[in-house]
Amino acid sequence: MSGIHKAIKERILILDGAMGTMLQRYNFSEEDFRGERFKEFPHPLKGNNDLLSLTQPKAIQEVHRQYFEAGADIVETNTFSGTTIGMADYHLEELVYELNYESARLAREIADEFTAKNPDKPRFVAGSIGPTNRTASMSPDVNDPGFRAVTFDELRIAYKQQVEALIDGGSDILLVETIFDTLNAKAALFAIEEVKEERNLDIPVMVSGTITDASGRTLSGQTVEAFLISISHIPLLSVGFNCALGADQLKPYLQRLSHNTTFNISAHPNAGLPNAFGQYDQTPEAMQVLIREYLEDNLINIIGGCCGTTPEHIRLIAEVAKEYSPRIVEPV
Repeated sequence: MSGIHKAIKERILILDGAMGTMLQRYNFSEEDFRGERFKEFPHPLKGNNDLLSLTQPKAIQEVHRQYFEAGADIVETNTFSGTTIGMADYHLEELVYELNYESARLAREIADEFTAKNPDKPRFVAGSIGPTNRTASMSPDVNDPGFRAVTFDELRIAYKQQVEALIDGGSDILLVETIFDTLNAKAALFAIEEVKEERNLDIPVMVSGTITDASGRTLSGQTVEAFLISISHIPLLSVGFNCALGADQLKPYLQRLSHNTTFNISAHPNAGLPNAFGQYDQTPEAMQVLIREYLEDNLINIIGGCCGTTPEHIRLIAEVAKEYSPRIVEPV
């Protein structure tokens, strides 16, 4: 734990870019997703990127390696949908522990490889805990506002299993990310606190929400300030925002966050907004210019990329981040 806390005081830490964007380059087929192990599995598996940690581990490690080579201090595990709730879509609930454990182990191997080469720049693994596809704050049925597709306890149990496997596999940090429903995230944070207490350990936790549109709110309707208040009772390494918006659109919300908390601030925006085909066109050079504005305004301690970002984006972000000191956390 001391390693990440020491590093974040010394420099702006670089988070990796998009795992999904990189995996798309491989153009994996249904057979690739299945591998030998799931050759006869009775349900379609294409699109389950988390499963690639078991069926295409070399590709996963190669993505991690490329991000570390580009200058990342932290890579995220390939576990964005790694809960029983997320895996239910593929009928793979029984594999959740193994998926998370193996994903963390793969990232740990590459991180240790790079740390061994340069002990002065230790590399870290963040266990990625994405949102489930069920909201706990709102009803999915417009005709029944009181209905919920999932309970808080069901979420807590699902997240706890993921958290235990991510820790067992070697994660240094837990990253609860892309939060569109804060009650869902609170179940994850509750599960993390349970595991920390049961194991008597103090693993650092990052929290990253998602502002979904120009209203400046999360999907479940919270403002920046309300989101921050909802999770501030937990001791956090950092709080921030990712996904949904490009770096320029995200900046005003990071400013509001920065002015209202003593937590470290993280950001991993998309490479601009998607075009008509759902592709991200923002070049690494264009994104670097926008991230420089974050740095000049003393907004962040951790910076990376989300949808559409590649090692080329992270390389230029890391280059410009070297020129600046991390955001100084001052009492509000």
